[in-house]
Amino acid sequence: MRSFYQFLMTFRGKKKPDDKSRLADWAFFDHDFPKHSDDYDEVSNYLEWNSPFANALVVFDELWEVFKLKKD
Repeated sequence: MRSFYQFLMTFRGKKKPDDKSRLADWAFFDHDFPKHSDDYDEVSNYLEWNSPFANALVVFDELWEVFKLKKD
């Protein structure tokens, strides 16, 4: 099973960064990000305490919905 982090990495490295790629790039360099988790609460709680930018949680929620659809 693919983790949320693995899904998030598909948004990395855009030439014109958007909020999704900013979150992905940040998670890539954050050694404490829960890289093996597919649990919403675990990733959400981590982001609540370590949010890299103002609307990171909104972006996470949007991406989680897509992740959940692809996971099922």
